[in-house]
Amino acid sequence: MDHQEVEIAINGERKIRVPGGKTLLESLKQHKIFVPATCGGRATCAYCKVKTISGFGAVLPTEAPVLSPEETRQGVRLACQVKLQSDVAIELPDALLSTREYRARTDKITDLTYDTKLFHFKLIAPATINYRAGQYIQFLTPEYGHVCESVCRSYSVCGVPTESDRVELMVRLVPEGICTTYMFNRLQEGDEVRFIGPFGDFYVRDSDRRMICIAGGSGMAPIRSMLRSMTQQEIARRKPIFFFGARAKKDLFMIEEWREFERAHPGFRFVPALSRPDPDDRWEGEVGRVTEIIDKYVSDFSNAEGYLCGSPGMLNACVDVLTKMGVPEERIYYDKYD
Repeated sequence: MDHQEVEIAINGERKIRVPGGKTLLESLKQHKIFVPATCGGRATCAYCKVKTISGFGAVLPTEAPVLSPEETRQGVRLACQVKLQSDVAIELPDALLSTREYRARTDKITDLTYDTKLFHFKLIAPATINYRAGQYIQFLTPEYGHVCESVCRSYSVCGVPTESDRVELMVRLVPEGICTTYMFNRLQEGDEVRFIGPFGDFYVRDSDRRMICIAGGSGMAPIRSMLRSMTQQEIARRKPIFFFGARAKKDLFMIEEWREFERAHPGFRFVPALSRPDPDDRWEGEVGRVTEIIDKYVSDFSNAEGYLCGSPGMLNACVDVLTKMGVPEERIYYDKYD
């Protein structure tokens, strides 16, 4: 069945026309407007939330579980679920309107641990990218093996924005994960890749408060980008401390890089902790979850901000600890991944 064209009005200014019957996510993508989404339209990632103004029907059963009552009242919908049947109006953050699709060459792949790699990509087109330290991109995989469609997954950039001709990603292997399996088992140096971005509002806020950074595993990526992007004066003023949690010594990486960073920036401190060190690790550092050792290193939380990246469970525990220690929840910023 053919559908008539419909109009999408964006932010009361821009108007685009698209074939009716497709999802809002697909329709915007046709015009190179990329709303973040990683679940393939299954309404599970909830990244593609868009504020709608007019032209949409009632919230669908597939949307309701991931929309809060306040979001529903404000007209927030999942772009992957709503289909366009008539003219509509939406609001998008200005930052989304500047996202692009990039082509890049795989310059180098470095093993960090048995299940974590560092990928270096040199941009082909566009030749440069403008992002804020802490933001992420969505990596696109091609069809391969039994995977018969392209999928995308989100990864925080771990490089620095001044190196605008390249992107570095820190990726941990997910067993049977479509994207990480491709990156670990098929992607070779020299191969061309595609990704979309940048996305996200995880970045260093402009303040004089002390930075308490907490991450685990590949959650190190945005913290690394943030700290490496700060000036000597900013680090001296903000006195950042970075707690990095891992299970055993084999899960630790970039330790010497952080020790060198400490020596170069006297205001900074790096504290790795192992939750379950192996007997052969001969670990002399902190043992336990990072949430259990924070108060050993920070005595005054009244003028602090939290910057977190990790699994939802880790983030919930960190937010709980920091708020109990006196850090207001509105001064805790995070980037969670599944």
